[in-house]
Amino acid sequence: MSVFPENFLWGGAIAANQADGAYLEGGKGLTSVDLLPTGKKRFPIMLGQVDSLVPDPNEFYPSHEAIDFYHHYKEDIALFAEMGFKSLRVSIAWARIFPNGNDETPNEDGLQFYDDLFDELRKHSIEPVVTMAHFDVPVHLIEQYGSWRSRELVGFFETYAKTLFTRYKDKVKYWMTFNEINMLLHLPFVGAGLVFKEGDNKKQIQYQAAHHQLVASALAVKACHEISPDAKIGCMLAAGATYPYTCNPDDIFDAMEKDRESFFFIDVQSRGEYPGYAKRFFRDHGLSIEMNDQDEALLKNNTVDYIGFSYYASRATSTDPEVNSTTAGNVFGSIENPYLQKSDWGWTIDPKGFRITANQLYDRYQKPLFVVENGLGAIDTVNEQGEIEDHYRIDYLAKHIEQMGEAIQDGVEIIGYTSWGPIDIVSASTGEMKKRYGFIYVDKDNEGHGSLKRTRKKSFYWYKDVIAANGIYGTHKLV
Repeated sequence: MSVFPENFLWGGAIAANQADGAYLEGGKGLTSVDLLPTGKKRFPIMLGQVDSLVPDPNEFYPSHEAIDFYHHYKEDIALFAEMGFKSLRVSIAWARIFPNGNDETPNEDGLQFYDDLFDELRKHSIEPVVTMAHFDVPVHLIEQYGSWRSRELVGFFETYAKTLFTRYKDKVKYWMTFNEINMLLHLPFVGAGLVFKEGDNKKQIQYQAAHHQLVASALAVKACHEISPDAKIGCMLAAGATYPYTCNPDDIFDAMEKDRESFFFIDVQSRGEYPGYAKRFFRDHGLSIEMNDQDEALLKNNTVDYIGFSYYASRATSTDPEVNSTTAGNVFGSIENPYLQKSDWGWTIDPKGFRITANQLYDRYQKPLFVVENGLGAIDTVNEQGEIEDHYRIDYLAKHIEQMGEAIQDGVEIIGYTSWGPIDIVSASTGEMKKRYGFIYVDKDNEGHGSLKRTRKKSFYWYKDVIAANGIYGTHKLV
């Protein structure tokens, strides 16, 4: 017998900025991610070191074409349906609806594209799970307002949210406000379109921007509940338990603080108020967060319905400088964990950490969880027969799905699992295509060359069997 609920939402997850392409087609405006090139300039820009808000013709920007999901979505959705998907997580590009972010009227071509996308999903009985802001702030809002450092964006986002809920209330039942909202603290240009100048108080700017996003999220929750009362709207964080390196109380306290750095956002969105430890952090660091008189009531009265989260790896921390060697790859700082293997990009592989993280979140919030990202980035090769034998991906996902099943038996309520990403897409961190996550191979390389042909991998057929069996796990079933 499967431990997964009968209506469990098996599926996959992609993002507009990593899949769609067509970056200025159909009236879409320029977004922050459209300014992220490949190569050595990419990471400094992600951190907010931005010299220009205009694409450089001498650079290659992978988001501009990505895998051209914008023109291939029917073909791709048919492949997802062949696997038996119950859900597909997608994001809406804000600048496809409001090209400048604050236009007086929405772009009808953009609205129609998502109408068509959602209709195609529903034709195949696939439930859309929609993220409203996934790492793509309209560039006009960065130029004119400094992005989320300005309170003005709260009102612009509320208008955007109301437009979406009104248009798609009969087509979308699962929403999320901000993708991996805690990424604002680690990659501020990616998470919030923040650009820093010399002498800026970065912490002050980041936490003020965080407050604006949290208020905007609460307003979106309020609007969703009023306009589409049958829908569910959640928040989303980049999750992963932090382990203390030793039982030294200093290590344990440090691990707790690093977890709280991420939990802070979800504490506000799920519990409706700033936790005491956050208020102390503001005092200790001399931060003064400007709030409107209505903000506290707004946050308190408009909490999310569920917690969405991504899980790729756990983290470890030590207060001993002699053991503080940072792992490569992941934007979250972590020391080497000698008990775990790593991916080609240096991310720890920790299936048991998935179960720990799910329990940690459910114990803390007592709200349904939705696993909206989990997967392995790896280099895939096509053999002489044109096949992709990605047994390593099957092994990774099988072990993580098994641990998700254990978490459900622990009493954790999980409503769905959308693997990242079910088709090869552009890597958010590196901009590469060779860092592949999909069950479906896309013929494109890091330089943008390729036919974009879609090819089923070995994992395609494996995941199809997993969904058909509703996740019944065990080595004989999953590998």
